[in-house]
Amino acid sequence: MRAIALTLALLAATPLAGCGEKAAQDAAGAVIKIGGPFQLTDMNGKPVTEKSLLGKPTAVFFGFTYCPEVCPTTLTEMTAWLKALGKDADKLNVVLITVDPERDTPAQLKEYLSNFDPRIQGFTGTPDAIAKTARAYRVYHQKVPLDGGGYTIDHSSAIYLFDAKGRFVSPIAYQAPQDRALTQLRELVN
Repeated sequence: MRAIALTLALLAATPLAGCGEKAAQDAAGAVIKIGGPFQLTDMNGKPVTEKSLLGKPTAVFFGFTYCPEVCPTTLTEMTAWLKALGKDADKLNVVLITVDPERDTPAQLKEYLSNFDPRIQGFTGTPDAIAKTARAYRVYHQKVPLDGGGYTIDHSSAIYLFDAKGRFVSPIAYQAPQDRALTQLRELVN
């Protein structure tokens, strides 16, 4: 009786092991696509697409100018990293794409970004264009009402790194240690 139960248990488990193995093989070969086509406007009012960034590696961050903490912290860190990179920083595109197109006009982005390294560009667009771009980059963003009628926006906080051909390389996590972020940026530009 025990032998029959053991045989049935082994037969029942075999297909599951095969599924697990196949799933593991599929997961190991899977590539997550981050990035894609977009049609936005830069902070000077000129149209830009993903093709505008080709030819140089790119660091892309999604945020907004009314952000109370994450965005100014990230942009301050990026400014310090660009300074630390020296001349190599000129080999890099750095872009803030707004998740608040209602308030972040080209003029608003330009004024806000004047507080940081001048190589940091700002992109905006229609709400629909921003939503499509955020989906392509797998960026979470959600408008959150505030007491008194205003709003803020919850959003992803990573910086996305792309090679000169526009292929996703890796993220830099929010408040990553400076030496780690600089290593990632140096590897990207060299």
